[in-house]
Amino acid sequence: MRRAVRAALREDLGRGDLTSIALVAPRAQARAVLRAREPLVLAGLDFAVEAFRLRSPAVRVRPCVRDGESVPAQAVLLEVDGPARALLSAERVALNFVQRLSGIATHTARFVRAVAGTGARILDTRKTTPGWRTFEKYAVRCGGGHNHRFGLHDLILIKDNHLRMLQGASPNPVAAAVARARQRWPGLEVEVEADTLEQVDQALAAGADRILLDNFTLPDLREAVRRVAGRARLEASGGINLDNVRAVAETGVNDISVGALTHSAPAVDIGLDFL
Repeated sequence: MRRAVRAALREDLGRGDLTSIALVAPRAQARAVLRAREPLVLAGLDFAVEAFRLRSPAVRVRPCVRDGESVPAQAVLLEVDGPARALLSAERVALNFVQRLSGIATHTARFVRAVAGTGARILDTRKTTPGWRTFEKYAVRCGGGHNHRFGLHDLILIKDNHLRMLQGASPNPVAAAVARARQRWPGLEVEVEADTLEQVDQALAAGADRILLDNFTLPDLREAVRRVAGRARLEASGGINLDNVRAVAETGVNDISVGALTHSAPAVDIGLDFL
């Protein structure tokens, strides 16, 4: 986090905050609050704290809300006081982190509320901003969602392009892929992406731990749940939005992965108000 904030400050400051240097006396002091301008779920407040502190050790900060909390519009998230130039030069970096990460947490919370009571979990994906994956997946957790694999290294996920590389394998590409993965990486969970109910049957017969049901219709999701009968964890994915996520959850799948949690979450409106 500190490295990311330092890099963001370097990017923004360049050779200095020229406007503040021209207009604000070096010893001027100021007080300000970070305020929510719309209802939101908070994530990333420590990034703002770090931005202000890195600009000056004389800055004092007092968080008023914790990450993961839902707050109404006009709620004060953070109080800060100290050298005015430090506050002004840290403002945009602090806001960029908190607005983006709180936007993800807020968007995730909408999906979590939409499936409440069904038993289905909302998962993120690897569709994240390069370099921000740790931060964005943290924001998903703040919103009540769950993290899918962090990267290519912590779960075997056999996808359609992997299976195309095994065309002609015996007895079928799915079985061959699961067997090879088990042999090479024993102990890791194995998930198979299925495009058809036939592939669901093949993945189940091969002993997959999880089966990803890619762009299945609601009737096919229900049929997959019936066929698997709890013998593997089922994950629905593809085309999931707030209008259909409840119906998907009610088919009985265990998990629903939503790339939009990270790649399409709008930033929330948060401002720094000088007092």
